[in-house]
Amino acid sequence: MAYRENDTGTTQTKPLPKDTKKKAVNKEDLHAQLEEDLALKQHLELRVERIYDVDPEVQKVALESMRQEVRTSISSMTYVPKLLKFLRPHYRTLKAFYETMLDSDLKESLKYRLLGSECDICSWGHEYVRILAGEISQEYLMRQSEDAPVDDLMELVEQIVAFHMKHNAESEAVDLLMEVDDLDPLTEHVDITNFRKTCLYLTSAARYLPDPDDILFMDTAYSIYLVFYEFASALQIALFLDNLEHVCEVFTSCDDLLMKKQFCYILARQGINFELDDDMVEDDEDRELSQAIINNVKLSEGYLTLARDIEAMEPKCPEDVYKTHLLDGRAIAGANVDTARENLAATFVNAFVNAGFGKDRLMTDLADFSSDGSSGNWLFKNKEHAKISVVASLGMILLWDVNSGLAQIDNYLHSDDNFVIAGALLGVGLVNCSVTNDYDPALALLSEYINKEDSSIQIGAIMGLGIAYAGAQDEQILNSLIAILKHENVPHDVIAFTAISLGLVFVGSSNGEVAQAITDALTGRSVSELGQPLSRLLVLALGLIYLGKQEGMEATSEVSKSFSKKMRNYVDVTLLSCAHAGTGNVLTVQKLLGHCSHLENAETSQGSAVLGIAMVAMAEEIGLEMSIRSLKHFLQYGEQKIRRAVPLALGLLCISNPKVNVMDTLSRLSHDTDLEVAMAAVISLGLIGAGTNNARIAGMLRNLSSFYYNVPGLLFCVRIAQGLVHMGKGLLTLNPYHSNRLLCSPTALAGLVTMLHACLDMKSIILGKYHFVLYYLVLAMKPRMLMTLDKNLEPISVPVRVGEAVDVVGQPGQPKTITGFQTHSTPVLLAAGERAELATEKYVPLSPILEGYVILVENTEYMEDN
Repeated sequence: MAYRENDTGTTQTKPLPKDTKKKAVNKEDLHAQLEEDLALKQHLELRVERIYDVDPEVQKVALESMRQEVRTSISSMTYVPKLLKFLRPHYRTLKAFYETMLDSDLKESLKYRLLGSECDICSWGHEYVRILAGEISQEYLMRQSEDAPVDDLMELVEQIVAFHMKHNAESEAVDLLMEVDDLDPLTEHVDITNFRKTCLYLTSAARYLPDPDDILFMDTAYSIYLVFYEFASALQIALFLDNLEHVCEVFTSCDDLLMKKQFCYILARQGINFELDDDMVEDDEDRELSQAIINNVKLSEGYLTLARDIEAMEPKCPEDVYKTHLLDGRAIAGANVDTARENLAATFVNAFVNAGFGKDRLMTDLADFSSDGSSGNWLFKNKEHAKISVVASLGMILLWDVNSGLAQIDNYLHSDDNFVIAGALLGVGLVNCSVTNDYDPALALLSEYINKEDSSIQIGAIMGLGIAYAGAQDEQILNSLIAILKHENVPHDVIAFTAISLGLVFVGSSNGEVAQAITDALTGRSVSELGQPLSRLLVLALGLIYLGKQEGMEATSEVSKSFSKKMRNYVDVTLLSCAHAGTGNVLTVQKLLGHCSHLENAETSQGSAVLGIAMVAMAEEIGLEMSIRSLKHFLQYGEQKIRRAVPLALGLLCISNPKVNVMDTLSRLSHDTDLEVAMAAVISLGLIGAGTNNARIAGMLRNLSSFYYNVPGLLFCVRIAQGLVHMGKGLLTLNPYHSNRLLCSPTALAGLVTMLHACLDMKSIILGKYHFVLYYLVLAMKPRMLMTLDKNLEPISVPVRVGEAVDVVGQPGQPKTITGFQTHSTPVLLAAGERAELATEKYVPLSPILEGYVILVENTEYMEDN
């Protein structure tokens, strides 16, 4: 555009002629460029000729000149330098000359590098080093197959790794060392600037490696974190490896008492039984306080602090969840029918919604919530076995508050009704779930009742022990429960719940004595007893002993050969899926997929195999998405047993994580012609929305309550799902994974799996007289919060950014770890897939991951802006 001034003094634009662009090309510049190219070509040809000179000095000058030209030539991913184009006709000449050269310092792809001079490879730049690294991996594999020496290759690897680590290519360095099966050089080249990225890549890559390579990667990351005093990250890896020796080492290596208290919060979230000693925390008072953190003594107090902060303390009644006033007339009419099953459903909804709040409108407040205003005790509106769940719901409402909870439940232990006593005993277990008390009140109380003649009381006490001491590996419980398994004339249902409690107490322990006792109980059952629905819990209990261990179950598998073919298949599949739970092992998933094919005698094990796929694949996001796709294929061509298990598997894969595609699939299945598929889909809608208050799922369930108003079994499932979605008024989660999905709590996963296996026979167990197995979900219930604490462990409110987590593994620079964030003041709620970071640098967190309880210390270098 051209400019000219008009009469008014303003500037106007005048368009240039159309052929201006053509004239812009300067012919003289083009001619000069061609002359330059010709001169460069002649210059290179002269250098090639001089390489054949008899004088070594001339040869050296010629080679050095060409090398400098190659190094300094401009290059990009899409542009080949002219220098290399001009050299191309002479490649064969140069290669032929190389073959005839005498050994000298002039003699350099991999072949020429290995045979050539040993100068610094870094001077040739990143692209050369990258190509060299790729060829090294191929050469290494070839030599390994021929048993040839690799010393010269390893020398090159050392140089390349050093180069990559200096130039922010940590992932490429790890990849190369992975190819040559030697991670040792890595520890020599990490420094304060790159160790975090290196360890992040190691821990992420480990999820896709077979055993034992994954353990090696994790161990290397653990060692690096210890070297650079990143003790909290080292502790998380130690927990991932389930290595208590590493956990002890982290405690003894750290001198900061406040940091050790942060370790205790991480251990408490993982839910493992761990005792501190003098070497870990020297001062008796400090050790007692730290042990109290591990024992979750203050969990109830912190949870209620969160509830008060977001103003969620007001008790809710079932009607607040059902919202029947939003539905049409027939649904309202159906909802007002005061049936036993409707009351039982209301009991569970009330328990889930008010879990941990200590107050509700049915059990702690004796005034009835009904619209007619009459007061009465909710307990007497239920009959027989329903009373077990009603009284036990008090334990759920008073969750984690041991002192207050035991005092209120104790009143029911003096009842003349055995069902009420059984419910009170189960309630004692629920109150003590995830909380360890020095005086063991639950053990003292429940041990008195486990040998009573009434089977309901026995089951209540035994189930209470299993929930209260899950993961504790208590020897006293072991002896008491094994005695019941060995006792003759014990009812089959008591045996089943005894086995499950043993499985929960010794979850992931690989305890041979427990496994043998449960195996003996299985072999001692008659064919008719093994055909009963609760027998699946006996088999599952065996699997829980080896949960996530991948090995050690061979001896138990051998015993299964004495069973009938159907039972043997069921035992093998359950053991396989439990042993590899949370590992992401692709080969195990393939085996389980094979069990879902049309095999003879496989129909009984197919449901367990489908759940097993979800248990194994839930470890990481890619495997999870692929499993969802595979499970959807089952819906199209799978047999009836498989289709009934698919919704439950989807529920486990997306627990407390309402993915839209899974939500739509389950919504479609909730109208399936097979009522058991529909029931499983409805329960799973509750599981994927558990504790999220998801409005879309709540709307779906409300419509389903209208659709199934005259189908009591399905309406009961809808009510349970509604209670789960609003669990803890939106403050709780059932997700067993935490610490950015690195760690999985074994007790939480065990509780979920137990409940889901029971749902494989929904009509006999959940809709029968064993509905209280739904309370096993309490093992997975945890607050989905971030609460920041000061150095005195008192809550402190600081601004934090909460947004969707971004995968930054292997990315250069300092990429943002969250996107689409909003700034809040702590305490805050964290949804699935969300991550938090401090909004200012005023405080430094003692945990690298902002989840649960995080201790903050003041940043001495922080300068507040005016």
